Amino acid sequence: MKCYWKMVLLSLAGLRFGLIGHCAIQSPASQVFIDRAAELGLQLDSSAACWADLNNDGWPELCCGGKVWRNEGGKSFTKLAEGLGEVIAADFDNDGFVDLYSWSTFQLYRNQGGTALVAFELPELPPSIALGACWGDFNGDGYVDLYVGGYEVWESDITYPDLVLLNQQGASFKLAWTNAAYRARGVTASDYDRDGDLDVYVSNYRLQPNLLWINHGSGDFKNGAVSANAVGTSDGFAGGHSIGAAWGDFDNDGLIDLLVGNFAHRDSRGNQPQSRFLKNLGPDKAHAFEDRGTCGVFYQESYASPAAGDFDNDGNLDLFLTTVYETASFGKKNNPVLFRNEGDFRFADSTAAAQLADLPPTYQAAWADFDRDGDLDLVTAGKLFQNQGNKRHWLEVRLESDGKSINRSAIGAIVRVLMPDRKWTRQVEAGTGQGNQNDLVLHFGLGEQAMPVNLEILWPGGRTQTVDNVTVDQILTICPDDH
Repeated sequence: MKCYWKMVLLSLAGLRFGLIGHCAIQSPASQVFIDRAAELGLQLDSSAACWADLNNDGWPELCCGGKVWRNEGGKSFTKLAEGLGEVIAADFDNDGFVDLYSWSTFQLYRNQGGTALVAFELPELPPSIALGACWGDFNGDGYVDLYVGGYEVWESDITYPDLVLLNQQGASFKLAWTNAAYRARGVTASDYDRDGDLDVYVSNYRLQPNLLWINHGSGDFKNGAVSANAVGTSDGFAGGHSIGAAWGDFDNDGLIDLLVGNFAHRDSRGNQPQSRFLKNLGPDKAHAFEDRGTCGVFYQESYASPAAGDFDNDGNLDLFLTTVYETASFGKKNNPVLFRNEGDFRFADSTAAAQLADLPPTYQAAWADFDRDGDLDLVTAGKLFQNQGNKRHWLEVRLESDGKSINRSAIGAIVRVLMPDRKWTRQVEAGTGQGNQNDLVLHFGLGEQAMPVNLEILWPGGRTQTVDNVTVDQILTICPDDH
């Protein structure tokens, strides 16, 4: 690969007015979402969703309900495959095409040049049920591995084990590790301590403690949830009913924080732990977390799978939280909520203003700029909501490697936009919430920042790269600077 960095400039005017139903550029206050699923040719259920560009044409495909929908230039979708189960995506064999792993069926599918998905043999695995998984190069060999969460059979009091499958240079996988302590709902990874390797957060149910598997460089995981104050619980409880978590720099200080999504009863069983934000305190505090509480996430009993993304391009990472009861305890209605980040861990309900009110129960939530017009769109509750945009600036970054020392999909890389008073930060992740996946292309809202910006990339393995004077309002592809 001969690539340092290249620009793909897009015409905002051409994209805004050329796509189905897209309105004129609106003011930030009037920004809304409109469901375009039917007119784009999509037939969706509310299963977990995954966005990934499978044919390398620059437009992300949508995987949902066992089906793969090919993105036809942001103007429509056509069915590419079906019967695959619920999936997460990464290039496991470093051949340049993103592959799919179905955590619901424990089946891996190899991408054949963007035209077909073929089953790839995995080792014999213990009996299990999973509700989520994530990709990540846990042992630093340049190939992505798999962490699969194990759930339960409630009636039989069975706890299934979490599994780690180590990638054998793209040729096979090895079952390297199992852990049957708790009942996992969501699995997501981040190099939150910026040491060059991926750590894993496991959201556990049944008031069991969540796990923060801290990676010591070669896939040697040690649970640091208690010492790092990352269990995600409240006084009197060992853990919560966690149904997925979302990593993200919620206060623009350059450090990856964590939102823990907790289902919580408030009845005779007590005030169970609500969803909460955990602020990363940085290297001076060994990257431990400060529990900031709910931060405006008002109480609903059945919160579930969270997904983080800057929907209004103001530079602050917002939050979408699903709910899974239509009517919760005591006859109270529950609906998914879009929380707008107002800075300093203050979140406000923007659901009605964004025309997302009264959505039904769902575990589905994943962000992607599917029409490549510079703002994030949302798939949830069996609908594809197209963001109608505003006048604010943006930048999208696609990271690529040659697959020799860094995995081809750059899973685990962190990109910062460096500003005098803040550091807008995003990470490449393959698995969020409960079983969902956002697009691998990183999206930055830049607010009123119209001048060029400087970037800093922390690649898996710990190498840092800078790219200066980057023009905004474009999609940018960056490769490691030694390639």
